[in-house]
Amino acid sequence: MIKGSELKNMEIINLSGNEKLGYITDFEINIETGTVNAIYVPDKNKSFLMSKKSNLRIPWKNIQGIGTDIILVNINLEV
Repeated sequence: MIKGSELKNMEIINLSGNEKLGYITDFEINIETGTVNAIYVPDKNKSFLMSKKSNLRIPWKNIQGIGTDIILVNINLEV
């Protein structure tokens, strides 16, 4: 088992675009089941003028692996 505080210290790497996305800013948790539905990272593709705090939602099913210091995801950001 891993704690949320430990996950927030891991860098998110997107396998689809071979790029660093940053660190988790928030979690989406299903309160009925206690499971994590998604993680959020800063959205670098959003303009600063559009939103001060714009986040990219990554569904939990898109997480490919969790290592000791990184989380691998596979998400298409060009949509």
